[in-house]
Amino acid sequence: MKKHNIIKTFFMCMAVMLGACTDDLDQMPVAETTFRNVYAEAANYKRVLAKIYASYVLAGQGQGGDNGDLTTINGQDFSRGYFNLQEAATDEVANTWLSGNNLTDLTYISWNAKDSWVSDSYYWLFFNIALCNEFIRHCSDDELSKFTPAEQSEIRTFCAEARFMRAFSYWMVLDLYRQGPNVDENTPVSGYIPEAYDGIGLFDFIERELTDLVAGGSSASLPDSNEYGRASKPVAWALLARLYLNSAVYRGSVDTQYYTECIEACKQVINNTSYYLEPDYAKLFNADNHKRTHEILFAMVCDATTSVTWGGGTYLVCGSCGNSSTQDPAKYGLTNGWGMFRARGEMVDKFGDLTTSADTRAMFYTDGQAQYFTGPIDNQSEGYFFEKFSNLNDEGVAASNSAATGCSTDYPLLRLADVYLMAAEAQLRGGTGLSRTEALGLVNQIRLRAYNQDPSGMISDADFTLDFILDERARELYLESVRRTDLVRFGYFTTDKYLWQWKGGILNGRAVNDKFNIYPIPDTDLTANPNLHNPQY
Repeated sequence: MKKHNIIKTFFMCMAVMLGACTDDLDQMPVAETTFRNVYAEAANYKRVLAKIYASYVLAGQGQGGDNGDLTTINGQDFSRGYFNLQEAATDEVANTWLSGNNLTDLTYISWNAKDSWVSDSYYWLFFNIALCNEFIRHCSDDELSKFTPAEQSEIRTFCAEARFMRAFSYWMVLDLYRQGPNVDENTPVSGYIPEAYDGIGLFDFIERELTDLVAGGSSASLPDSNEYGRASKPVAWALLARLYLNSAVYRGSVDTQYYTECIEACKQVINNTSYYLEPDYAKLFNADNHKRTHEILFAMVCDATTSVTWGGGTYLVCGSCGNSSTQDPAKYGLTNGWGMFRARGEMVDKFGDLTTSADTRAMFYTDGQAQYFTGPIDNQSEGYFFEKFSNLNDEGVAASNSAATGCSTDYPLLRLADVYLMAAEAQLRGGTGLSRTEALGLVNQIRLRAYNQDPSGMISDADFTLDFILDERARELYLESVRRTDLVRFGYFTTDKYLWQWKGGILNGRAVNDKFNIYPIPDTDLTANPNLHNPQY
């Protein structure tokens, strides 16, 4: 059986539910089996931890999201909504099923506080935060005193992982919404309206948590290494790097830049001899990508046997294959394609002429497809289909019956190549601790891999600019839910500095209101918590 053991320990008796998209996000999760009973046994702590990890990619306790944890508008898991928020409005993804999949407003950057994906993603994040808080509450010294010393030690490691997952969820809240309720393990579970974190408050909390989790010699810190799919110190360092790289955006001032700190965090990963770039780029995105632990630091784990989902890797693999084109779904290990999304022409153009490009990352299906749009964005014959993700194993065999149980391809959230590019960008932005030559060398390692070790893919010092880095991030990380964050950081997401087709809802693209750099807090939560507000919406 593939994947890590923690997914196997995910158990259905832990039907930890918030019921509906509830207004009171800090309330006690409702369960048929009470937490008092669950935390009575040491063995159950790992099972609850599995639930915390699984909540990013599973919508409920049953196969494919049956017996759902939340009553959401779209009825989908968190991973699907997160991808839509990070990719649908950018120069990378063109969606086909606009009205049917509630993606019109995201696609045209015209959403409001009632948007279904904006709301669903917000509540999923705070569902995960609620799970983490409850877990951490039951890790006090008094509560653990009934267990053996060995059990206590193991549970404290689990607690550190839960704190990481809470920090990761809060980072997504910061990145997407720039504010949110301030709830932790000490927040009362009922009868309390939490204060709001602003961008600075969120940043400071996440930084404190992550720096504590990577501290050496502490019983509260993360392990130096862990089984695949679980948090460790290198994973926390990578998330810290992402936090620091976007510090000026998150804190709202160019005077609060943490680029030197970003480089230091990146070096903690880069200098770890356990990690190196996977030689074959395509293998990072197939059904055996759980074997690439030398590059994939952290991923949403998907498995057609133990964790069936219609989000995660399934959404990427099935959604990228056309259902009215000449594509053969079997080529990607699929029973059928969904025709969900295609590449926008500007993104493809970053690879140059595909007929002559030697860049192995240019993975697009072009037969019968036009690169650019001449009309509506939902025309499946315009825009190339992506071929980056597949449901094939290393032997080229389909890993599952995708129509029945989805795909077995994991969805990477943090990769070593991303860490290289973050370090290089931070150096260009003025960070210290890494020379320009060293930063250029990191970029060229990625370029050499992309060109099968052919030096023609390497760039010179004259090419090494911030705009090059942004384009290289698109080439290396497309479909990996970082594009919106990158465009916002560069000041390109809403402005006319960079236009792409259908940006702002018109064919040739246009600038939009800067308020769209941030997603709004859902109306329902504004009603429940007067400490939250959407001044721009």
